[in-house]
Amino acid sequence: MDFFSKTGKMALGSRLRLLSAKVTDDATRIYELYNVDFSPKWFPVFFLLSEEGEKTITEIAGEIEHSQPSVSKIIQEMTAAGLVRENLKSQDKRRTVVGLTKKGTVLSERIRIQCSDVDAAIENIIEEATHNLWEAIEEWDFLLKQKSLFRRVQEQKKLRESQEVQIVNYESKYQSAFRALNEEWISTYFEMEKADYKALDHPNEYILDKGGKIFVALLNNEVVGVCALIKMNDPDYDFELAKMAVSPRAQGKNIGWLLGQAVTNAAKELGASKIYLESNTILKPAINLYQKLGFQKVTGRATPYKRCNIQMELNF
Repeated sequence: MDFFSKTGKMALGSRLRLLSAKVTDDATRIYELYNVDFSPKWFPVFFLLSEEGEKTITEIAGEIEHSQPSVSKIIQEMTAAGLVRENLKSQDKRRTVVGLTKKGTVLSERIRIQCSDVDAAIENIIEEATHNLWEAIEEWDFLLKQKSLFRRVQEQKKLRESQEVQIVNYESKYQSAFRALNEEWISTYFEMEKADYKALDHPNEYILDKGGKIFVALLNNEVVGVCALIKMNDPDYDFELAKMAVSPRAQGKNIGWLLGQAVTNAAKELGASKIYLESNTILKPAINLYQKLGFQKVTGRATPYKRCNIQMELNF
């Protein structure tokens, strides 16, 4: 196992395949030991039919968590071996009902004896082992159904890459990037409006000088995201989260989340009790982000933007 100590957990799949191959090779020899002409891959289907009787291929596939084509192929092989019959008591030609033949039923009794010996042998291994592999497999299967390995790796990738991102305060040298990133996404889905030009062309006058803030996300010293906290002259809200934009080249690195946290934390530090935002439901990732930040939908407010069809607020 020196190879796997070198690869680490990256080779989990390879190691499981190797272990599976060892068990499958032994399973073939065990069937021979009991003079049973049987392929190990047939066992899940055969066991289900012997325990529960006739079933459709769809039912079998669902219970043993195999694909229907895989089950169909196994049924064909078992039919050729004389162990199962198809279309039993089925008037619907689209439903393939299968069940054990007399030969299959007799064989199931012989395999039952074999199974008791196999169970006892596996129990011996469990007693000798430090860890109970059978219980561990059940636990891992449950956890991977909750969240796949792919999803978990995706999250780790995001976390690692997000740690490379710096959130800094706005400086005048970032003005062109502030405008360009916002203009890019707005023009992709909608059209630039008067209120956009006012904020993007004059960020000092419209945002900073009025008590607001602008945050800039840097990746390798390149501006990849921006977001503003705009002071509102409104009895209901202290600030507005606005002008959030992330470069398409840098999406998937949690940049929106980092900017959103920077803005909401700044609002808290400035004593805000409530902040507001406007968006459009076509921007599903953005809406999901706002909800993750704690924003909830509100209605009935006037807006200067034609593209706005959803308004949200965050209470501190």
